[in-house]
Amino acid sequence: MPAALSVAVAVGLALAVPAAAPAAQPASERTGRLLVLLDNPSVRAAVLALPGLRADGAQVPQIGLLTVRPVGGQLLAALVPLLRRLPGVRSVQFERRHALRILPNDPALTAPEVSAGTPPGTMLQWWIPRLNAPAAWDITRGAGASVAVIDTGIDGGHPELQGKVEQAIDLDDTPNTGPATADEIGHGTHVASIACAAGDNGQGLVGVGLDCKLIVIKSDLSDGSLARSVVKAADLDAGAVNMSFGTSGRVPPVQAVVEAVDYAVAKDTVLVAAAADSPVEEQGDPANLLQTTGTGPDINSSRGLVVTSADFNGQRSPFAGRGSQISMASFGSFVAGSGPPGLFGAFPGNATELESGGSLLFPKPACNCRSQFNGDPRFAYLQGTSMAAPMVTAAAALMRNLNPDLTAADVIRVLKQTAARPPGSGWSPDLGWGILDVGAAVGAARAIDRRSPASRLSGPARVRTARSFTIRWSGADQAPPGLEPSGIETYDVYRSTNRRSYKRIARTAELRMKVSARAGSRYRFYTLAGDRAGNREAVPPRPDLSVRVIRTRGQALAARR
Repeated sequence: MPAALSVAVAVGLALAVPAAAPAAQPASERTGRLLVLLDNPSVRAAVLALPGLRADGAQVPQIGLLTVRPVGGQLLAALVPLLRRLPGVRSVQFERRHALRILPNDPALTAPEVSAGTPPGTMLQWWIPRLNAPAAWDITRGAGASVAVIDTGIDGGHPELQGKVEQAIDLDDTPNTGPATADEIGHGTHVASIACAAGDNGQGLVGVGLDCKLIVIKSDLSDGSLARSVVKAADLDAGAVNMSFGTSGRVPPVQAVVEAVDYAVAKDTVLVAAAADSPVEEQGDPANLLQTTGTGPDINSSRGLVVTSADFNGQRSPFAGRGSQISMASFGSFVAGSGPPGLFGAFPGNATELESGGSLLFPKPACNCRSQFNGDPRFAYLQGTSMAAPMVTAAAALMRNLNPDLTAADVIRVLKQTAARPPGSGWSPDLGWGILDVGAAVGAARAIDRRSPASRLSGPARVRTARSFTIRWSGADQAPPGLEPSGIETYDVYRSTNRRSYKRIARTAELRMKVSARAGSRYRFYTLAGDRAGNREAVPPRPDLSVRVIRTRGQALAARR
């Protein structure tokens, strides 16, 4: 079968300093637009009143982003100092174009999948059992889970993706491109299929997320488009967001992308980015915004996940990023020099820029990556960190759909904790916290109890002459369908006497107790249940029980004496 493709998209590099800075950003890598971040919306009119520019590209009011382009022969660099001097403008930067996370492979490889060096019995989707995905599917098939894929769009007519699209949003400003359900490049279709290809349909392949749905956000990979795409995915409450692209990391990220990521993190969005497609320690953005330098070994670092590529043998792929910005790994290649030339996935039915080469988003030589499967040519073998990331994104979406009480930080931490690695070992610069184990991650998510139990106390409303009476209570530790509640461990019993403050009179696992009584008094009670996961019931707005102890006639006369 054909060899794996390569994509090395031209990326524009952002300058946060005046034009006199070192020439780290070739003009050819810029989009010809400026990203202007405003302190408040009222500044927009003043910016657009400047001669020689117009609004163009992504406009993201949620983070104050105004994207502009020069007109009438005005030079881009000449506008920068003018804009920076305007009150209310906090940042002006050149817009760049990011690169897809995918690596070239030998384009001459056109042999069948039974390539030399492939172990006997290796199946097309060999990574599915290696990821322990079937164990996850025993718990949940992923119905209702959503994966946002910010990429080059998808072939919406592909049999593996038909009926899988929850929303399709076109944020690609490139002229003469189709809607989000058209993929002129080929990259987005392959990435989306690894995450959510239709399973159990008797044809093709299956995505790691099985029955998950896709939020397809088509981008031209410019900074403005990406900022807008990340914000959009967060606003749509996607279960997890896949970003299989990035810059070379030669210059700092532009502020618009930084603030878009900050916006999504603040909205508790699980963000997953592919690591660099070269063995470097600087992964470029958006990856380096999720797992900043030095934070990889911190399992509680929770802005997002940066995923590097592992091979069939469980080692870091030779081409993949490494170092302290790596969160974890998943499979993105076979073995260099042998076996299949990448990962098997869906590919558009139309001709693609990956196959033709020489375009804006694919300036490298054309790949020879398309493959037939059961007579259908809409498949390809691709390798790269781009292929590893959507596996992790799909796993995150399964976890959040199964257990809606989980925060993004919970999901990120559990994926790291359950990743496969040698016994007793921790984080490593090659594979981060280890290789994704979908079954273990989903199993752990099922057992996490974030929901408080509930209890109710009962007893007599009136008591005559008795010096004590019995109160009883019951409780339940409920959980969303499919989850395992930890169970109630104790009950705290609170009492108020004659409208004074409530005081705890017992902490017990019992369901009844005898309490003392004084004639002529009024008592109020409630219980607070606590479960084994440490969740505590909230104080009720009113007591569960009010008890009046009635005096007898003799007691009343004795009191008067």
